[in-house]
Amino acid sequence: MNCSVAQALEVLGDWWTLLIVRDAFMGMRRFSDFQESLGISKNVLAQRLSHLVERGVFELVDVGEHGTHYEYALTPMGRDLAVVLTALRQWADRWVLGPGNEPLVVHDRRTGRPIPPLRICGEDGQPLRGRDMELRPGPGITAETLARYRDYLSPSAK
Repeated sequence: MNCSVAQALEVLGDWWTLLIVRDAFMGMRRFSDFQESLGISKNVLAQRLSHLVERGVFELVDVGEHGTHYEYALTPMGRDLAVVLTALRQWADRWVLGPGNEPLVVHDRRTGRPIPPLRICGEDGQPLRGRDMELRPGPGITAETLARYRDYLSPSAK
């Protein structure tokens, strides 16, 4: 599908995959650590990890001292998912769990303070609301996508 969200979900779009990435951000690198943390079957975990390696989110790193032993490390592509996971965490803390029920709170190591809620800001640094944003065709749009969303695009973009 000619859609950035659909393409992201092709890489990350199931429950286990995002939880594996979440655990990698917590420092897990070994297959057995992911398996123990998630309680996931070994075959499902192997499939998800293989997919994440193939798609460039993880890389296999040989850490064997006495023979070959691989661990999984986030690539730059994978590390860029910190914003996505933080946004999901903050959304769930606000709307699903409710304030005061946060299982984990992310802090800035430099200040020791909780990080502020993520916001989309304009070039002037001011937060944007949904009504402040509009969709316009991008350079990769197909005729099919343009037809599907024509009624939802900015009037100046049609």
